[in-house]
Amino acid sequence: MSMISLTSSSSNHNSKLYFSKYELNLILSCYSFGVSIGSWKDYSINYNNQEAKFCFYKHTLVSPEYALIKYKKNKKNKFTYRLKIGEKNNKDMENIDKLITYLKRKNIKIVK
Repeated sequence: MSMISLTSSSSNHNSKLYFSKYELNLILSCYSFGVSIGSWKDYSINYNNQEAKFCFYKHTLVSPEYALIKYKKNKKNKFTYRLKIGEKNNKDMENIDKLITYLKRKNIKIVK
């Protein structure tokens, strides 16, 4: 008969990385802005041990136009945010506010 430890230290290795409430509010605000100007129609959120990912879709049946990814840069509790545009990794920032501002700026349409 083998015994398995159920202490908190064993569960920390399997914990998922999530967006905080503040981060999710910023992302959803940006998403709703994109929906209001007709840029995006759908989104998805995925979590695993290494990253949290929010994807912005122009159409439901295609690859995401943008993916905002939160991941740990090293073993410290420092997070980095990556904005992936299509298949390219374009921007890495340590501040989600600046990344959201950049994303909003990319999607402003000028109407003449």
